Amino acid sequence: MSSFFIISIMTDDRPGIVDTLSGIIKDNQGNWLESRMTQLAGKFAGIVKVQITEQNVSGLEVALNQLKDTGWVINTEYSQAQASDSQANAKLNIVGNDRPGIVKDVAQALAALAVNVLELNTQFESAAMSAEPLFKTKAWVHIPETVEVDDVRDALEQLSNELMVEINPL
Repeated sequence: MSSFFIISIMTDDRPGIVDTLSGIIKDNQGNWLESRMTQLAGKFAGIVKVQITEQNVSGLEVALNQLKDTGWVINTEYSQAQASDSQANAKLNIVGNDRPGIVKDVAQALAALAVNVLELNTQFESAAMSAEPLFKTKAWVHIPETVEVDDVRDALEQLSNELMVEINPL
């Protein structure tokens, strides 16, 4: 019977990280299903969903623990069942003046409406003409059928006069 492993990793950025991790998964007869990985501030971080048979789980855990001994930060979650993942039904694009707590405020507004954030990408940059700090985010979300898209937009736009919110149903 196949099981699912969710592996999160973080280590100092350098060439070969994905090669090392994918080799360990392959060597233990795991199948790399999905992943999100990125480099931020000299660190490389990611999360991987792996399908693996129960008899190969212990070998994978041993190999991952050996990476921990070399400075990798690794967490794993094991599941025998395929969880039913929510499907995104909207994409949010938000742009506004950056300030401390803006991510918290956006997350709180979405949670208050029971909007599930499935993927979140944020970035900080300077505005082209004014060099003012800008907060930009793209998020793929699941908006419950009982919630109107306009209510989500209104809740987000109330956070700041300068916040521009675009919601595109998928």
